Amino acid sequence: MRRAEQPSRRTVLAAAVAAAVTAGAGPATADTEEPMTTDTAEPARVVPARTVDNRAWTSYGDWSGGTARGTRAVAGARPGLVIAKPAGTTGYTDPHTGTTARWEYGTWTSPAHRLTVPATEAIVSWNAHTPSGTWLQTEIKATYTDGTSTPWYVMGRWAAGDQDIRRTSVDDQSDGKSTVWTDTLAIDDPSTGLRLASYRLRLTLYRKPGTKATPTVWRLGAMGSDVPDRFTVPASVPGLAGELAVPRYSQEIHKGQYPEYDNGGEAWCSPTSSQMVIEYWGGRVTPEQLAWVDPSYADPQVCHAARFTYDYQYAGCGNWPFNAAYAATFKDLQGVVTRLGSLTDLETLIAAGIPAITSQSFLKEELTGAGYGTAGHLMTVIGFTAGGDVIANDPFSESNEAVRRVYRRREWENIWLRTKRYNASGKVVSGTGGVCYLYFPARPTAAQRKALTAVGVRV
Repeated sequence: MRRAEQPSRRTVLAAAVAAAVTAGAGPATADTEEPMTTDTAEPARVVPARTVDNRAWTSYGDWSGGTARGTRAVAGARPGLVIAKPAGTTGYTDPHTGTTARWEYGTWTSPAHRLTVPATEAIVSWNAHTPSGTWLQTEIKATYTDGTSTPWYVMGRWAAGDQDIRRTSVDDQSDGKSTVWTDTLAIDDPSTGLRLASYRLRLTLYRKPGTKATPTVWRLGAMGSDVPDRFTVPASVPGLAGELAVPRYSQEIHKGQYPEYDNGGEAWCSPTSSQMVIEYWGGRVTPEQLAWVDPSYADPQVCHAARFTYDYQYAGCGNWPFNAAYAATFKDLQGVVTRLGSLTDLETLIAAGIPAITSQSFLKEELTGAGYGTAGHLMTVIGFTAGGDVIANDPFSESNEAVRRVYRRREWENIWLRTKRYNASGKVVSGTGGVCYLYFPARPTAAQRKALTAVGVRV
């Protein structure tokens, strides 16, 4: 997100509210610098049309590279990183519970990845299993185009559950050139020409001392982007007609339920969209997992998704990487946060059977048929009509049956891809610039792999 929008970051990722409708735990050792070795796993690419660079570490070779302290790579159908002999023990005081505990830890630091698109923003995402008694932290350290570097920025302290720690983003991280806004590292003033030129990622894996439990991380990556400022985008030519059979869930039927998680269903656009796509791929929440939900509530899995995507610092369910990480807790699923460049990219994914969860903001009159305006909202694109219009599962609907919507192609494309817009007061504010979540199989088909590669996502 652009810095100008960040004071309202809490609002930007929430669903449209009624007013809109009517109107630290780092490694215990010193921060020693590993050599900035070149990332040779992914050759340099020249893709002039793209404004996004994605790099992910997923293979045994990836995890065997980098710098490990107390961690090791594991092979198998889904290679990953685990704790080996811990590098040490450290304390962590959870800011949301006040509880202090000791944890064994190990770290892994990636090689430096030079961005093919010098970036104004970077978003880190990960896929992992964190059994009881374990959790993880992700960090990024970038080099600027002026040759200086950022500090190590914490991009998330995360566990699939909420009993050991409360998953959280970390506020108040800035060096005067860039700032972390919940889940996004952003250059403070892109007009100066300063950009992120390269970065390294660091994982710290934690477990209770004396146990053999360990997190397993299958995927770690970052999306760097430099999307130009624009109020409008070029129109794309329709290229596909088709629709995926994605389950339909309304966030609105959950109004007032579990207000401790982002004020209840009114703000659950992100987890509701996530749950739709997870179930499309066959992911199911078990009755045992749902035992905590009031049995009188319909679609209890949506309540579950809200609880387990909730960011206790942001005080909301709209943390982008937390949603992708939640999706990847389901068997054989991966999740990433990225940006796409056009509806053509979405058509490529839909043709391969991959729906996309998109983030957009708009005035009521800018999207015909929506019936609301919003400072930020997530919905799921599931197909295209014969005329090229967008078919979306929009969770801001009065019932599950009303979730399927058809939106005019040109209107929808512009509100999703623009980076600048006017709000209801006539003030210039930010747009999301094509942000989306993509969830897909851990072992995609050849067609799915080809489609993901075509839109810049490594599998």
